[in-house]
Amino acid sequence: MKQRVLVTGISGYVGQHIAAQLLNNDYEVVGTVRSLSKSSIPREALAKVAPIENLSFVEADLLSDGGWNEAMSGCDFVMHVASPFYLAEPKDENDMIRPAVEGTQRVLAAAKNAGVKRVVLTSSVVAMTSGLPSGRYGTDAWSNVDANIGAYSKSKTLAERAAWEFVAGGSMELVTINPGFILGPPLGVAGDGQSVSMISDLIAGKMPMIPDIAMSMVDVRDVARLHVAALESPDAAGKRFIAATEQPIAMAHLAEVLQKAGYSKVSSRKAPNFAIKLMALFDREAKGMVPQLGVRISYDNQATYDILNWEPTTLDKTFVEMAKAISN
Repeated sequence: MKQRVLVTGISGYVGQHIAAQLLNNDYEVVGTVRSLSKSSIPREALAKVAPIENLSFVEADLLSDGGWNEAMSGCDFVMHVASPFYLAEPKDENDMIRPAVEGTQRVLAAAKNAGVKRVVLTSSVVAMTSGLPSGRYGTDAWSNVDANIGAYSKSKTLAERAAWEFVAGGSMELVTINPGFILGPPLGVAGDGQSVSMISDLIAGKMPMIPDIAMSMVDVRDVARLHVAALESPDAAGKRFIAATEQPIAMAHLAEVLQKAGYSKVSSRKAPNFAIKLMALFDREAKGMVPQLGVRISYDNQATYDILNWEPTTLDKTFVEMAKAISN
């Protein structure tokens, strides 16, 4: 009998890739969507890359109790991927924080009631090092939510903390995957793929200057493979895994790779920090960048190699394949 996995946020950029990995590894996949009328989008995207006879959908919303117990019925595992992500700062940080934190608690409660063995939570490195000074950090690091880290980083930090608090002392296992900035070709129309929007703007010449930001990055296909490895590895239970390059990669390098690949509209001009800070006064996307300006964080990601057998994709290849997929 096939093992059944619930994937929250299956319509999203990361969720689609995770579902594809699971289906190709012979799991039965149940995906949550906010409306069943929209399930055709991920179904069509997944049909191109994976067998879909073991794919089904249920209606469930992170801000509502309805549907979650039914969604978990018969599930062995849960991949909790759904979480709001926007590059722009929201007018009210709670618009991002509430769905992330309450949604995580709601999903875990339903999983516990259903007797789920293990939950794999998609967290982020922004839950580890936001608000911390430049330096090298490992899986014991937590972001400083009292600093000016932005709503997204705060939402991911509080949601992951809530998850660990929920499972403490219980029998249900939790594993978190903490990716860096996720890039790579989308499987279909991924509406919440903010990195897709960013690369699209970059290759279309809509980003006139490149900010002084360097981030640890990861290929979306690696993120999906690591989620499945985290589900299957006996040694993964109770651990956090950094899915990101050890050293940060400058946005300027990404731009240079795309220029060399023939994307001539990509800008080579570097934006001075004061210009980004000035823009942040009236532009919410610029405001979201300010906490990262000039910060250089590196990560101790050795456990991801050792326990999850990670073989990372070369990111210069990722950049070009993503641009090609978007521009086709």
